[in-house]
Amino acid sequence: MSELKDFKCPNCGGRLEFDTKTQKLKCPYCDGTFDPEIFDEGNNYTVSTEHWEDDNIVVYTCESCGGTIMADKDTAASSCPYCGNPVVMVSNVSGIYKPKKVIPFLLDKKQAKERYRQHLKGKVLLPAKFRSEAVIDEMKGIYVPYWLFGGKANARMWFDATKVRHWNEGDYMCTETSYYKLFRSGAVRFAGVPVDASTKVDDALTESIEPFDLDKAKGFNDSYLAGFFADKYDISAEESRQKANSRIANSTSSLFSSTTGMYDTCIPSSSTISISQGSQDYVMYPVWLLNVDYEGKKYTFAMNGQTGKFVGDLPVDNGKLIGISTGVFAGVTLLVSVIQYLLYLVR
Repeated sequence: MSELKDFKCPNCGGRLEFDTKTQKLKCPYCDGTFDPEIFDEGNNYTVSTEHWEDDNIVVYTCESCGGTIMADKDTAASSCPYCGNPVVMVSNVSGIYKPKKVIPFLLDKKQAKERYRQHLKGKVLLPAKFRSEAVIDEMKGIYVPYWLFGGKANARMWFDATKVRHWNEGDYMCTETSYYKLFRSGAVRFAGVPVDASTKVDDALTESIEPFDLDKAKGFNDSYLAGFFADKYDISAEESRQKANSRIANSTSSLFSSTTGMYDTCIPSSSTISISQGSQDYVMYPVWLLNVDYEGKKYTFAMNGQTGKFVGDLPVDNGKLIGISTGVFAGVTLLVSVIQYLLYLVR
């Protein structure tokens, strides 16, 4: 059996949601605001229990209205589809699934939708579906699980470098190329290297909206999830470490390469980079996501819920493209005909 947890207003009993502007839980009925820390694990806001469970789907009962909440087994926060009551799946944010820290949303849905509209500006060939308010309103705030890794990289790198000198001697242009073998070694410490811990979100997408400012993270409290969606990790720390080590190795290589700027060319020839394991922490980062299905393909847009960085690919409406191309061709044809007619008149 699993538990649901919701957050009731101590003043009027209304449902509370996390407010990005005040960084507190807010009641939409009496406008009361409350610090997230007052809703600790010992309060009496734990409500419903799991009704039945399948391999991938878990069904809960909403305490507020008795409605059925169906969720993926990894879902950590959701809302009742009938009364809108925000709920947290306690078992998915406790024990080994309890994050150490969370970065609360700083940007709300209205701001996320506006960033999306700015992303569409000037895209005249964009299919009309992507501008539909009904589609845009499907944007969701999701806390994405991440592993953060720390470690130390010991590196030894060799580079093939050249310096090129040009000068004139009489009628001749002379060129001298000097070749060098460079060596760099040292140790670099890393902390907070992020790796997306969910299979549901494309890693390329989450990496493209980095960085997040970990200095503004809070100690985890499940009340920060109220009003948003969240998933627990389904990729273990062990599985994620290899990707973290790859990012550390690439950053180390780039750092060492940046010390060779006095040469005209400098190409890494060989390297050995060993990474010692360090810290690992489980955290949740805020992301606004919008998925749009168009002609059998899913287009995903993401925004960093802390900084507002927005990414996403846009398709081209082939019908509009053909229409514009036809119009341009017709215009050019007409212009050529007019020029030919005028030339005929002046003969």
